[in-house]
Amino acid sequence: MSRNVIAVYPGTFDPMTLGHEDVVRRATQLFDHVIVAVAAGHHKKSMFTLTERMDMVRELLLPYPQVELVSFSGLLRDYVVGRGAKAMIRGLRAVTDFDYEFQLAGMNRTLMPEVETVFLTPSDRYQFISSTFVREIASLGGEVDKFVSPLVQQRLAEKVRSLGRT
Repeated sequence: MSRNVIAVYPGTFDPMTLGHEDVVRRATQLFDHVIVAVAAGHHKKSMFTLTERMDMVRELLLPYPQVELVSFSGLLRDYVVGRGAKAMIRGLRAVTDFDYEFQLAGMNRTLMPEVETVFLTPSDRYQFISSTFVREIASLGGEVDKFVSPLVQQRLAEKVRSLGRT
């Protein structure tokens, strides 16, 4: 029996790292349709605007025709259930992520019992990368080419220059 299983991979992706890209690649091997849902990020101060993040992610997802890019605001539960998704993808980098993600999965199971949380780990070489560290390194003039795609590296450099941080 063929099933069209939809999975949502939510995040602020500020910016999308090589670890995020690796999780997307892994998700496409497991699910028929993957939705990368970029959060407006009302609870976080982002370096890039929602439009800038969407533009970057859109380019990075071109190799994946089964991946859809959307933005959302409000309660993630409303978006996931509204799209009929059966899984939510969460990336785990290290043990420090696990406690938070485990609690979040429990809350999400209560809010949407029909949706499973699936934890994916990026490749070993990307497990330590975080968007927060990438933004900080770039803001201080450091090299981030080992952590993000060339497109993101270029956009980070432009953003840092425009903010007058280097």
